[in-house]
Amino acid sequence: MQRITALREKAKKEKKTVVLPEGEDKRVVKAASFIANEGIADVCLLGRKDGIRALAGQNSISLEGINLIDPSDHDRRDEVAKAYYEKRKHKGITPEDAEKTVTGNFVYYAAMMTGAGIADGFVAGATHTTSEVARAAMHCLNLNKEIGTVSSCFIIELDDCPFGESGLFAYGDCAIVPYPSARQLAGIAIATSDLFHKLFGLEPRVAMLSYSTRGSAEGDSINTVREAMEKIKRKRPELMIDGELQFDAAIVPEVAERKCPGSEVAGRANVLIFPNLDAGNISYKLSQRLGKARAVGPIIQGLDRPCSDLSRGCSWEDVVDTTAITAIRAQGSS
Repeated sequence: MQRITALREKAKKEKKTVVLPEGEDKRVVKAASFIANEGIADVCLLGRKDGIRALAGQNSISLEGINLIDPSDHDRRDEVAKAYYEKRKHKGITPEDAEKTVTGNFVYYAAMMTGAGIADGFVAGATHTTSEVARAAMHCLNLNKEIGTVSSCFIIELDDCPFGESGLFAYGDCAIVPYPSARQLAGIAIATSDLFHKLFGLEPRVAMLSYSTRGSAEGDSINTVREAMEKIKRKRPELMIDGELQFDAAIVPEVAERKCPGSEVAGRANVLIFPNLDAGNISYKLSQRLGKARAVGPIIQGLDRPCSDLSRGCSWEDVVDTTAITAIRAQGSS
Protein backbone atom coordinates (compact mmCIF):
# COMPACT_ATOMS: atom_id res chain seq x y z
CA MET A 1 0.00 0.00 0.00
CA GLN A 2 2.79 2.33 -0.98
CA ARG A 3 0.85 5.33 -2.26
CA ILE A 4 -1.19 5.76 0.91
CA THR A 5 1.95 5.42 3.03
CA ALA A 6 3.75 7.93 0.78
CA LEU A 7 1.24 10.58 1.88
CA ARG A 8 3.18 10.79 5.14
CA GLU A 9 6.11 12.29 3.25
CA LYS A 10 3.85 14.77 1.48
CA ALA A 11 2.44 15.89 4.83
CA LYS A 12 5.95 16.61 6.13
CA LYS A 13 6.67 19.14 3.38
CA GLU A 14 4.33 21.75 4.88
CA LYS A 15 3.75 20.70 8.46
CA LYS A 16 0.31 21.43 9.89
CA THR A 17 -1.26 21.17 13.35
CA VAL A 18 -3.80 18.35 13.78
CA VAL A 19 -5.85 17.66 16.92
CA LEU A 20 -6.53 14.11 18.12
CA PRO A 21 -9.23 14.35 20.79
CA GLU A 22 -9.25 10.68 21.86
CA GLY A 23 -6.04 10.87 23.84
CA GLU A 24 -6.85 8.07 26.25
CA ASP A 25 -7.07 5.40 23.55
CA LYS A 26 -3.86 3.40 23.14
CA ARG A 27 -4.05 3.36 19.34
CA VAL A 28 -4.38 7.13 19.20
CA VAL A 29 -1.51 7.71 21.65
CA LYS A 30 0.75 5.34 19.69
CA ALA A 31 -0.18 7.09 16.45
CA ALA A 32 0.45 10.52 17.98
CA SER A 33 3.89 9.39 19.11
CA PHE A 34 4.73 8.11 15.62
CA ILE A 35 3.40 11.27 13.92
CA ALA A 36 5.44 13.53 16.22
CA ASN A 37 8.59 11.43 15.93
CA GLU A 38 8.38 11.29 12.13
CA GLY A 39 7.48 14.97 11.75
CA ILE A 40 4.28 14.24 9.83
CA ALA A 41 2.31 16.91 11.72
CA ASP A 42 2.33 18.89 14.93
CA VAL A 43 0.02 16.90 17.20
CA CYS A 44 -2.33 18.17 19.89
CA LEU A 45 -3.53 15.22 21.98
CA LEU A 46 -6.62 15.90 24.10
CA GLY A 47 -7.45 14.16 27.35
CA ARG A 48 -6.65 14.02 31.05
CA LYS A 49 -2.90 14.50 31.12
CA ASP A 50 -2.39 12.03 33.96
CA GLY A 51 -4.44 9.44 32.08
CA ILE A 52 -2.48 9.96 28.87
CA ARG A 53 0.86 9.76 30.65
CA ALA A 54 -0.17 6.62 32.53
CA LEU A 55 -1.35 4.94 29.32
CA ALA A 56 1.84 5.91 27.52
CA GLY A 57 3.99 4.62 30.37
CA GLN A 58 2.16 1.30 30.53
CA ASN A 59 2.75 0.76 26.82
CA SER A 60 6.26 2.23 26.53
CA ILE A 61 5.07 5.02 24.23
CA SER A 62 7.07 8.25 24.04
CA LEU A 63 5.15 11.51 24.38
CA GLU A 64 8.06 13.66 23.24
CA GLY A 65 7.02 16.40 20.84
CA ILE A 66 3.29 16.00 21.53
CA ASN A 67 1.24 18.92 22.84
CA LEU A 68 -0.93 17.44 25.61
CA ILE A 69 -4.09 19.44 26.21
CA ASP A 70 -6.69 18.97 28.92
CA PRO A 71 -9.63 21.19 27.91
CA SER A 72 -10.51 21.72 31.57
CA ASP A 73 -7.36 23.81 32.13
CA HIS A 74 -6.23 24.71 28.61
CA ASP A 75 -4.98 28.32 28.44
CA ARG A 76 -7.17 28.89 25.36
CA ARG A 77 -10.28 27.30 26.84
CA ASP A 78 -12.18 30.61 27.05
CA GLU A 79 -11.30 31.39 23.43
CA VAL A 80 -12.59 28.00 22.26
CA ALA A 81 -15.78 28.28 24.31
CA LYS A 82 -16.45 31.81 23.07
CA ALA A 83 -15.91 30.75 19.47
CA TYR A 84 -18.43 27.93 19.92
CA TYR A 85 -20.93 30.31 21.53
CA GLU A 86 -20.64 32.74 18.61
CA LYS A 87 -21.05 29.88 16.18
CA ARG A 88 -24.16 28.43 17.84
CA LYS A 89 -25.85 31.32 19.66
CA HIS A 90 -28.45 31.54 16.89
CA LYS A 91 -29.64 28.16 18.17
CA GLY A 92 -30.33 29.67 21.58
CA ILE A 93 -27.34 28.36 23.53
CA THR A 94 -25.87 30.43 26.35
CA PRO A 95 -22.15 31.05 27.01
CA GLU A 96 -22.45 28.56 29.87
CA ASP A 97 -23.93 25.97 27.51
CA ALA A 98 -21.08 26.55 25.07
CA GLU A 99 -18.39 26.05 27.71
CA LYS A 100 -20.08 22.91 28.99
CA THR A 101 -20.29 21.45 25.48
CA VAL A 102 -16.70 22.01 24.40
CA THR A 103 -15.11 21.04 27.72
CA GLY A 104 -17.41 18.06 28.21
CA ASN A 105 -17.00 16.63 24.72
CA PHE A 106 -13.42 16.58 23.49
CA VAL A 107 -14.45 16.00 19.87
CA TYR A 108 -16.29 19.33 19.98
CA TYR A 109 -13.23 20.94 21.56
CA ALA A 110 -11.02 19.62 18.74
CA ALA A 111 -13.54 20.71 16.10
CA MET A 112 -13.78 24.19 17.58
CA MET A 113 -9.99 24.51 17.87
CA THR A 114 -10.02 23.84 14.14
CA GLY A 115 -12.91 26.21 13.46
CA ALA A 116 -11.24 28.99 15.47
CA GLY A 117 -7.95 28.59 13.60
CA ILE A 118 -5.99 27.31 16.61
CA ALA A 119 -5.40 24.07 14.71
CA ASP A 120 -5.49 23.17 11.02
CA GLY A 121 -7.66 20.06 11.30
CA PHE A 122 -8.84 17.24 13.55
CA VAL A 123 -9.21 13.48 13.41
CA ALA A 124 -11.58 11.49 15.65
CA GLY A 125 -13.68 8.34 15.60
CA ALA A 126 -11.54 5.69 17.30
CA THR A 127 -14.00 5.74 20.22
CA HIS A 128 -16.85 7.83 18.74
CA THR A 129 -19.42 7.04 16.06
CA THR A 130 -19.39 8.67 12.65
CA SER A 131 -22.56 10.57 13.52
CA GLU A 132 -20.91 12.01 16.65
CA VAL A 133 -17.83 13.14 14.75
CA ALA A 134 -19.80 14.53 11.81
CA ARG A 135 -22.17 16.41 14.11
CA ALA A 136 -19.27 18.10 15.91
CA ALA A 137 -17.69 19.01 12.58
CA MET A 138 -20.91 20.50 11.20
CA HIS A 139 -21.58 22.46 14.41
CA CYS A 140 -18.08 23.94 14.59
CA LEU A 141 -17.00 24.41 10.98
CA ASN A 142 -18.58 26.17 8.00
CA LEU A 143 -20.13 24.59 4.94
CA ASN A 144 -18.12 24.90 1.74
CA LYS A 145 -20.69 26.74 -0.36
CA GLU A 146 -19.33 25.51 -3.68
CA ILE A 147 -19.75 21.87 -2.62
CA GLY A 148 -22.99 22.49 -0.76
CA THR A 149 -23.24 19.22 1.18
CA VAL A 150 -21.29 17.37 3.87
CA SER A 151 -20.26 13.88 2.82
CA SER A 152 -17.37 11.45 3.10
CA CYS A 153 -15.04 9.35 1.04
CA PHE A 154 -12.56 6.54 1.51
CA ILE A 155 -9.17 6.16 -0.11
CA ILE A 156 -8.91 2.53 -1.23
CA GLU A 157 -5.69 0.83 -2.30
CA LEU A 158 -5.44 -2.78 -3.47
CA ASP A 159 -2.25 -4.70 -4.18
CA ASP A 160 -1.75 -6.36 -7.57
CA CYS A 161 -4.85 -4.73 -9.04
CA PRO A 162 -4.95 -3.61 -12.69
CA PHE A 163 -8.06 -1.44 -12.27
CA GLY A 164 -8.48 2.20 -11.34
CA GLU A 165 -5.10 3.85 -10.85
CA SER A 166 -3.30 0.50 -10.56
CA GLY A 167 -5.45 -0.37 -7.56
CA LEU A 168 -5.90 3.14 -6.15
CA PHE A 169 -9.43 4.55 -5.86
CA ALA A 170 -11.54 7.09 -4.03
CA TYR A 171 -15.03 5.92 -2.99
CA GLY A 172 -17.79 8.38 -2.08
CA ASP A 173 -20.07 8.63 -0.10
CA CYS A 174 -19.62 5.71 2.29
CA ALA A 175 -20.60 7.12 5.68
CA ILE A 176 -22.84 10.20 5.87
CA VAL A 177 -25.63 10.82 3.32
CA PRO A 178 -28.07 7.86 3.23
CA TYR A 179 -30.03 8.70 0.07
CA PRO A 180 -28.47 11.71 -1.65
CA SER A 181 -30.51 14.02 -3.84
CA ALA A 182 -29.16 14.97 -7.24
CA ARG A 183 -27.72 18.16 -5.74
CA GLN A 184 -26.04 16.23 -2.94
CA LEU A 185 -24.74 13.56 -5.31
CA ALA A 186 -23.18 16.27 -7.47
CA GLY A 187 -21.49 17.75 -4.40
CA ILE A 188 -20.19 14.33 -3.36
CA ALA A 189 -18.70 13.73 -6.82
CA ILE A 190 -16.99 17.12 -6.96
CA ALA A 191 -15.62 16.91 -3.42
CA THR A 192 -14.31 13.37 -3.87
CA SER A 193 -12.63 14.13 -7.19
CA ASP A 194 -11.03 17.28 -5.72
CA LEU A 195 -9.69 15.31 -2.77
CA PHE A 196 -8.25 12.57 -4.99
CA HIS A 197 -6.39 15.18 -7.03
CA LYS A 198 -5.20 17.06 -3.94
CA LEU A 199 -3.75 13.95 -2.34
CA PHE A 200 -2.15 12.22 -5.31
CA GLY A 201 -1.81 14.85 -8.05
CA LEU A 202 -3.66 12.53 -10.42
CA GLU A 203 -6.44 13.45 -12.81
CA PRO A 204 -9.70 12.07 -11.44
CA ARG A 205 -11.77 9.91 -13.79
CA VAL A 206 -15.16 9.84 -12.13
CA ALA A 207 -17.80 7.15 -12.56
CA MET A 208 -21.34 7.77 -11.31
CA LEU A 209 -22.33 4.21 -10.41
CA SER A 210 -25.72 2.60 -10.86
CA TYR A 211 -27.37 -0.69 -11.78
CA SER A 212 -27.75 0.78 -15.27
CA THR A 213 -25.21 1.73 -17.94
CA ARG A 214 -26.34 4.61 -20.12
CA GLY A 215 -30.00 3.77 -20.27
CA SER A 216 -29.89 -0.01 -20.01
CA ALA A 217 -32.49 0.26 -17.21
CA GLU A 218 -34.85 2.82 -15.73
CA GLY A 219 -35.69 3.82 -12.17
CA ASP A 220 -35.85 6.68 -9.69
CA SER A 221 -32.26 6.28 -8.51
CA ILE A 222 -31.05 6.27 -12.12
CA ASN A 223 -32.91 9.51 -12.76
CA THR A 224 -31.17 11.01 -9.70
CA VAL A 225 -27.76 10.03 -11.12
CA ARG A 226 -28.62 11.54 -14.50
CA GLU A 227 -29.79 14.78 -12.91
CA ALA A 228 -26.61 14.91 -10.82
CA MET A 229 -24.55 14.45 -13.99
CA GLU A 230 -26.24 17.47 -15.55
CA LYS A 231 -25.46 19.59 -12.49
CA ILE A 232 -21.83 18.50 -12.42
CA LYS A 233 -21.31 19.23 -16.10
CA ARG A 234 -22.69 22.74 -15.62
CA LYS A 235 -20.54 23.42 -12.56
CA ARG A 236 -17.35 21.56 -13.58
CA PRO A 237 -17.39 21.14 -17.37
CA GLU A 238 -13.69 20.22 -17.34
CA LEU A 239 -14.16 17.27 -14.97
CA MET A 240 -13.66 13.86 -16.61
CA ILE A 241 -16.88 12.11 -15.58
CA ASP A 242 -19.37 9.62 -16.99
CA GLY A 243 -22.56 7.99 -15.82
CA GLU A 244 -24.74 6.28 -15.20
CA LEU A 245 -22.34 3.30 -15.25
CA GLN A 246 -22.49 -0.18 -13.80
CA PHE A 247 -19.45 -1.11 -11.72
CA ASP A 248 -17.93 -3.45 -14.31
CA ALA A 249 -18.39 -0.89 -17.08
CA ALA A 250 -16.69 1.69 -14.88
CA ILE A 251 -13.48 -0.21 -14.19
CA VAL A 252 -13.07 -3.10 -16.69
CA PRO A 253 -11.86 -1.94 -20.14
CA GLU A 254 -13.25 -4.96 -22.01
CA VAL A 255 -16.72 -4.49 -20.50
CA ALA A 256 -16.61 -0.75 -21.12
CA GLU A 257 -15.79 -1.32 -24.77
CA ARG A 258 -18.96 -3.41 -25.16
CA LYS A 259 -21.32 -1.33 -23.04
CA CYS A 260 -20.17 2.25 -23.70
CA PRO A 261 -17.49 2.49 -26.39
CA GLY A 262 -15.80 5.84 -26.75
CA SER A 263 -16.12 6.88 -23.10
CA GLU A 264 -13.00 8.57 -21.70
CA VAL A 265 -13.91 7.31 -18.20
CA ALA A 266 -15.55 3.89 -18.60
CA GLY A 267 -13.14 1.05 -18.02
CA ARG A 268 -10.59 3.28 -16.29
CA ALA A 269 -12.42 5.12 -13.52
CA ASN A 270 -10.41 5.90 -10.37
CA VAL A 271 -13.12 7.81 -8.47
CA LEU A 272 -16.30 5.84 -7.80
CA ILE A 273 -19.46 7.67 -6.69
CA PHE A 274 -22.17 5.44 -5.24
CA PRO A 275 -25.88 6.23 -5.59
CA ASN A 276 -26.61 5.75 -1.88
CA LEU A 277 -25.02 4.92 1.44
CA ASP A 278 -26.05 1.25 1.32
CA ALA A 279 -24.02 0.74 -1.85
CA GLY A 280 -21.06 2.83 -0.73
CA ASN A 281 -20.68 1.42 2.77
CA ILE A 282 -21.11 -2.20 1.66
CA SER A 283 -18.68 -1.75 -1.23
CA TYR A 284 -15.85 -0.26 0.78
CA LYS A 285 -16.15 -3.01 3.39
CA LEU A 286 -16.23 -5.70 0.68
CA SER A 287 -13.10 -4.19 -0.83
CA GLN A 288 -11.42 -4.05 2.57
CA ARG A 289 -12.37 -7.47 3.90
CA LEU A 290 -12.60 -9.67 0.81
CA GLY A 291 -10.24 -7.75 -1.46
CA LYS A 292 -7.77 -7.10 1.37
CA ALA A 293 -7.68 -3.42 0.41
CA ARG A 294 -6.27 -0.69 2.58
CA ALA A 295 -9.21 1.62 3.34
CA VAL A 296 -8.51 5.03 4.93
CA GLY A 297 -11.44 7.14 6.08
CA PRO A 298 -14.20 8.11 6.23
CA ILE A 299 -12.70 11.46 5.27
CA ILE A 300 -15.27 14.19 5.91
CA GLN A 301 -15.83 16.54 2.95
CA GLY A 302 -17.81 19.67 2.19
CA LEU A 303 -16.63 21.86 5.07
CA ASP A 304 -14.28 24.84 5.01
CA ARG A 305 -11.58 23.13 7.10
CA PRO A 306 -10.28 19.56 6.96
CA CYS A 307 -11.33 16.87 9.39
CA SER A 308 -11.77 13.14 9.32
CA ASP A 309 -13.58 10.32 10.99
CA LEU A 310 -12.08 6.92 11.83
CA SER A 311 -13.58 3.47 12.04
CA ARG A 312 -13.87 2.36 15.66
CA GLY A 313 -12.04 -0.75 14.49
CA CYS A 314 -9.12 1.30 13.20
CA SER A 315 -5.46 0.44 13.74
CA TRP A 316 -2.91 2.95 14.97
CA GLU A 317 -1.54 3.06 11.39
CA ASP A 318 -4.99 4.15 10.19
CA VAL A 319 -4.82 7.07 12.62
CA VAL A 320 -1.39 8.00 11.24
CA ASP A 321 -2.48 7.95 7.61
CA THR A 322 -5.76 9.73 8.25
CA THR A 323 -3.83 12.45 10.09
CA ALA A 324 -1.44 12.74 7.13
CA ILE A 325 -4.40 13.14 4.77
CA THR A 326 -5.93 15.80 7.04
CA ALA A 327 -2.63 17.68 7.15
CA ILE A 328 -2.23 17.59 3.35
CA ARG A 329 -5.75 18.92 2.89
CA ALA A 330 -4.76 21.93 5.03
CA GLN A 331 -1.74 22.68 2.85
CA GLY A 332 -1.68 25.26 0.09
CA SER A 333 -2.65 24.38 -3.47
CA SER A 334 -0.85 21.34 -4.82
